[in-house]
Amino acid sequence: MARYLSKRNNQRSNYWPGFVDALSSLLLVIIFLLSLFVLAQFFLGQELLGKDTALSKLNSQIAELTELLQLEQSDADDLEATISSLSATLVSTKADKDSLSSQIAGIGTGLSDKDTTISSLSSELSSEQEISREAAAQLLLLNQQLAALRAQIGALEQALDASEARDSESTTRISDLGKRLNLALAQRVQDLSRYRSDFFGRLSEILADRSDVKIVGDRFVFQSEVLFDAGKAHISDAGANEIAKLGDAILQLETEIPPEINWVLRIDGHTDVRPIATVQFPSNWELSAARAISVTKLLIEQGVSPNRLVAAGFGEFSPLEFGDSDEVYRANRRIEFKLTE
Repeated sequence: MARYLSKRNNQRSNYWPGFVDALSSLLLVIIFLLSLFVLAQFFLGQELLGKDTALSKLNSQIAELTELLQLEQSDADDLEATISSLSATLVSTKADKDSLSSQIAGIGTGLSDKDTTISSLSSELSSEQEISREAAAQLLLLNQQLAALRAQIGALEQALDASEARDSESTTRISDLGKRLNLALAQRVQDLSRYRSDFFGRLSEILADRSDVKIVGDRFVFQSEVLFDAGKAHISDAGANEIAKLGDAILQLETEIPPEINWVLRIDGHTDVRPIATVQFPSNWELSAARAISVTKLLIEQGVSPNRLVAAGFGEFSPLEFGDSDEVYRANRRIEFKLTE
């Protein structure tokens, strides 16, 4: 009868880890989603900041091009005014030429006393013709310069259009990058959450008969007495057997999780608040770190990939409970296993 009651009590107690596992998985997914969302927003913000800097540079270039275009247009207006003035001078010169030609024609060839006047008029006519030729040459040069300026203005307008097109393309690429990043992060969160749930479920089945191994949030917690003697960092034989069970679950997990998911199993060492000061361990930092490293090395010996393991020592600075009783000290002396990114 006592054996039957004990069996029923064990069966009832087995419901609690499953319930806690479901709640912890849900909380884990929410926390992980929030963390990845914050991380995504941070990288997206960095990407947007870089794009904003590039857009500022493009806007500065556009402003400079616009200034240069205005200057070129002002020069073109000046040249056109000069051309108009020269054209008016040329017309006036041609009128003077026609007037002189008329005077020469009216004088007649038979008036010898007018030879001096004719020679003077001819000289003036030649001078005016020379001025007319120089004005025509200068007008041709100015027309060429005007054509060159118009070509430069066209090139500047094309550069301005290209800058505006690049600006629009950059904005579109930033928006597309944000959408793809959010989709990728959401997919990674779902994948890692699913594998973490499977891993926790497997460990729950393996360690169901141990009362000194429990689940706290998103971590499996081994009391230090399960693995180590007091003040030591060498794993006991009984502790090695428990770590071997954990190693088998991790090895199976490695074969299931795709290589593109960047996951690690973090092994955290913790101590109680009572100080330690030995030659080997001058403080609780060294003791907690040494214990985490011992567990990590044992898992590596069992075939777990070193790049999937992280050892960390927290000393007495991350307690689960507060107080100065033996129960509190025992609860805080622990090794935690957390599957994370």
